[in-house]
Amino acid sequence: LHGTIIFYEDRNFQGRSYECMSDCPNMSSYLSRCHSCRVESGCFVVYDRPNYMGNQYFMRRGEYADHTSFGISGSVQSCRLVPQHRGSYRMKIFERENFQGQSHELVDDCDSIVDRYQISDCQSCHIIDGHWLMFEQPHHRGRMLYLSPGEYRSIKDLGYRGMRISSVRRIVDSC
Repeated sequence: LHGTIIFYEDRNFQGRSYECMSDCPNMSSYLSRCHSCRVESGCFVVYDRPNYMGNQYFMRRGEYADHTSFGISGSVQSCRLVPQHRGSYRMKIFERENFQGQSHELVDDCDSIVDRYQISDCQSCHIIDGHWLMFEQPHHRGRMLYLSPGEYRSIKDLGYRGMRISSVRRIVDSC
């Protein structure tokens, strides 16, 4: 696991800063607010609430001078380092909660679950290999969820009530 992200209290990398190289469940322990950041290496998911809750944003190497430029209206409250993954990607999606209903296996990105699989919703999934981003709208737009390997019996319990999953993408960046 290698990654470094530096958070700054103010826009344009001003004010107090905090350098983070792993998961951080509560940024308020280090900074009163976070309005810009610089990802020096690795990939991270940042959240606008503590304990990896709330809106999520995928951050790759680069400079983010203003928190509104990556979609956060408030402040970054927690972050997760995305582990590097070498090898195959595999997940199984299910139409209903608790792995019920139609199921389909994915090994690559999908721009539209409805168009490709003719299912109206994806309410549970099993991430077998790799790290994935799931999006509310087709073509990887709208609110997103970061999922690491594991079983997810109810996607709506992961942060967004009433969110429908419409597209998915593997995190393949050599972060």
